[in-house]
Amino acid sequence: PPAPVSLGRTVCYVVMAVLFNEEGAVLLVQEAKPECRGRWYLPAGRMEPGEGVVEALRREVKEESGLECEPITLLALEERGPAWIRFAFLARPAGGTLKTLEEADAESLQATWWSGDPRELPLRSLDILPVLDLATRYRQSPPHPPTLPRELPCAPLCLRLLLPFTNAAGDLWVLLGTAGTPHLPVVACGTSPPELHGGLCLPVLRLLRDCLSWDPHSGTLGLLGVQHRAGGPGGADGICFNVVLSIPPSTHGDVPPELSDPTLRWWHVEEEGLRGRILQRLQATVPI
Repeated sequence: PPAPVSLGRTVCYVVMAVLFNEEGAVLLVQEAKPECRGRWYLPAGRMEPGEGVVEALRREVKEESGLECEPITLLALEERGPAWIRFAFLARPAGGTLKTLEEADAESLQATWWSGDPRELPLRSLDILPVLDLATRYRQSPPHPPTLPRELPCAPLCLRLLLPFTNAAGDLWVLLGTAGTPHLPVVACGTSPPELHGGLCLPVLRLLRDCLSWDPHSGTLGLLGVQHRAGGPGGADGICFNVVLSIPPSTHGDVPPELSDPTLRWWHVEEEGLRGRILQRLQATVPI
């Protein structure tokens, strides 16, 4: 089993928030940090040890903008492997007042509701533009159900994998682990130096290359859910990401490939209602 992870030492989690007011203007804050002072950005910042993801989101929005907020859904998970993971949320204002220049502090100079093109402002970074685009599209037509972290403990940083296999006839199989109660396979992240900065897909591919007769490198990783509890086992700050690796149907024949690992098996999903729900959910994930 991998060692428990610790914020500030082995992992870095960041939260970011997109808020709109009733007129559709977006909340932006003016940076106070010396390296980007005076530039504009979305409310964002690092999680602190012993802090939950949503708790960190509310704190950062309050400190930088003066507003209270309630999260609606995760918009995206941005990552560079376990060394840096950012949770981008869509949230709604829930009270408070906008910070003014007279209230400037080390967190920010001020906040504003901006109704124009954000690129008209001097931005701290253009990396907020794709997140704003996701938020706008979600408000118009949600591409996935509201997705928020579940408060469940996890010591390491790991991925719980939903790997479906479908054929041209519409049959569906799901990869299961068979040690103990059948379960979705779980793989630890950051167990080798290359994986610390190499992206969350690397440990998934490592697992599958060890047990499958083909290389699923063409698949797309999507996020189904997140579990995290502040101050987990031994004070650890681990997170379990529930992810799906989508493989194009009929890529490798009519039946799933043979497995070389005896602790794994393919489960044929025959119950029509469950099969339909899984297939529908595969198309509605939070982007990674």
